[in-house]
Amino acid sequence: MQHWEVGVAVLIGLLLCGVPIAFALAGIGLFGTVAIIGWTPALSLLGSVFFDNGRNYSLSVLPLFLMMGNFVVQSGIATELYGSAYAWLRHRKGGLAMATVVACGAFSSVCGSSMATAATMTRISLPSMRRFGYPDQLSTAAIAAGGTLGILIPPSVILVFYGIMTQQDIGKLFLAGIVPGILGVVLYAVAVRISMRMQGLDLPVEPKLPLRARFGALRGTAGAIVLFVFVMGGIYTGVFTPTESAGMGAFGALMLTIAMGKFSWARMANVLYDTTKTTAMMFFILFGALAFTNYVNMSGMTADIQSMLSVFGTSPVALIACILVIYLILGCMLEGLSMIMLTVPVFYPIVAAQGFDLIWFGVFVVVITEISYITPPVGMNAFVLRSVVRDVELRVIFRGLMPFVAVDVVRIALLIACPWLVLALPYPDQFIAAIKALL
Repeated sequence: MQHWEVGVAVLIGLLLCGVPIAFALAGIGLFGTVAIIGWTPALSLLGSVFFDNGRNYSLSVLPLFLMMGNFVVQSGIATELYGSAYAWLRHRKGGLAMATVVACGAFSSVCGSSMATAATMTRISLPSMRRFGYPDQLSTAAIAAGGTLGILIPPSVILVFYGIMTQQDIGKLFLAGIVPGILGVVLYAVAVRISMRMQGLDLPVEPKLPLRARFGALRGTAGAIVLFVFVMGGIYTGVFTPTESAGMGAFGALMLTIAMGKFSWARMANVLYDTTKTTAMMFFILFGALAFTNYVNMSGMTADIQSMLSVFGTSPVALIACILVIYLILGCMLEGLSMIMLTVPVFYPIVAAQGFDLIWFGVFVVVITEISYITPPVGMNAFVLRSVVRDVELRVIFRGLMPFVAVDVVRIALLIACPWLVLALPYPDQFIAAIKALL
């Protein structure tokens, strides 16, 4: 048995026993490295890694984007987003559920958290859907699936983690997540119609609003739109770096909270407390992952796994398909962030060696991770809904999520077949050149 096989087996055992992912990764990273090079060199190496990364200026992007998301949650903008989406979709069958998905996508663009999006939209949209006779199986599934967009549509905390671990440009990762995020909104709306057909639902609709009234409903979303364009536009045009954009976004979210009349010193204290607590937790996870990455590199795990995957020959699609299957299996056992921290150090060197763009791979991994948030037995968004709405059983939520999981698989297939869906925005010159070559 290889050295790293023992380490991975112990790691999985620790996770199954309920040991927090941060401590499991750090423990295996430390003791695995000690077993290879001894105590003194291992402690010196890990101390250097922690110190150097702790002084990394780009890490400040994490607490600042978390603060931005917490201010947005406090601002109450989610209600305005939901109302605006419904104004455009109220005349369509399943319009409330579709509006929920659209509002989740819009809220994600200024929040960046999957579970915060799901919890917030549950309180806002579920009472309306129940009032109009929507079954809980459809209503809760639309909220849980829509909430997953929070980890993809920028600013995404998981994309920040991926960028730090793989040394990729966070700004390009954010831009790469926009089109797949919009595609996710569209496909989830399709999943709503599929669910209605499967359940034989004939849901009520309301009269179509005049165009002027629908545009008028967008006034309440102006703050969120301005904040998103301000942050992403600044990155795209090069006015400020991703780290600077996080600071500007946090300040903009504070101004939005004040403009919405939701600011108070008590809420300010809650935002700072939640941001500090979540930042500390995520830094523990990140540094644990860095320790585990060192162990992966020293143990020869990457080379051994690359050798195992050589059975697929030189076919890059077969390699990606194999990685996809591994992620789908892990998604049934681990929550999203844990899965990324465990697998990215192993897979990204292999993928890079095969010539794949690591920006594309980051979005690919995050989209797969979205599925883990809505699949049993550890679909975190389903548990978030269950904690907010205690009269709905988990099996009802998971049953309703099956069409949404199916369209997510379609989205992954599209990203593999059409990588330009991911790369067009971060690499516009290359995209334009490719289009010209085709013409």
